[in-house]
Amino acid sequence: MPEEKIDLSDDSRILERSPARIFERAIQGGLGRGNVGVVLSRPGVGKTAFLIGLALDALLNGRKVLHISTQESVDRVRGFYEHMFHMLAASLHLDRPQERLLAVERNRHILAYNREFFSLEKLESSVAVLKEATNFVPSFVITDGTPRFGKTEQWEMDGICRLAKEWDAEIWTSSLTHREGQDLDSRGVPVEVACFDSSLAVIINLVPTADYTRVAIVKDHDRASSPDLHLELDPTTLLLRW
Repeated sequence: MPEEKIDLSDDSRILERSPARIFERAIQGGLGRGNVGVVLSRPGVGKTAFLIGLALDALLNGRKVLHISTQESVDRVRGFYEHMFHMLAASLHLDRPQERLLAVERNRHILAYNREFFSLEKLESSVAVLKEATNFVPSFVITDGTPRFGKTEQWEMDGICRLAKEWDAEIWTSSLTHREGQDLDSRGVPVEVACFDSSLAVIINLVPTADYTRVAIVKDHDRASSPDLHLELDPTTLLLRW
């Protein structure tokens, strides 16, 4: 069943000017289906908010989103989405926000797992049930809290890359930086993430400054050098801004 785009009427022009479009163009059209990307930051800087902002943009453009969490409950993640949605709707001056929120929620599923018992097999089974029961096939996936870089082996990363291709979806995950004693490569990427470089199409680093959080592109597909992106996270709303 094809994804149905929410009727945005004249608001489609606003979405075209969204900072998310600038981010996509900066990384050659976006992460791209079948690819895996990772967002790096210190604890509490805004990794989850950044990813949910991208997910909401995908939802408003009619895509189906799957959010996997091994750190938070379904209710907590749902509440974060609702909060971020209202911030985004206000910033883009979207009309009928409650109607749009309901439409967004119909195209999004949240799955929460106990981190100690999570496996790719369980995830595949859950998605197969969603597809069978509701014809839900995600094209944008967030895996928040998994894989656990530093404890992940290549076979697990290979499995995530396989799912990205089988689902024809882009998969975003995250990892922490600046833990005590953490080894970094020449790009400032933790070595436990850098060792999977060949599996990662895009690497983003959220760099906190005194007034905002800068969105830095560390790896952009196969491009030899990454563009200097003038995007940041608003310190109040945690939304992308230009």
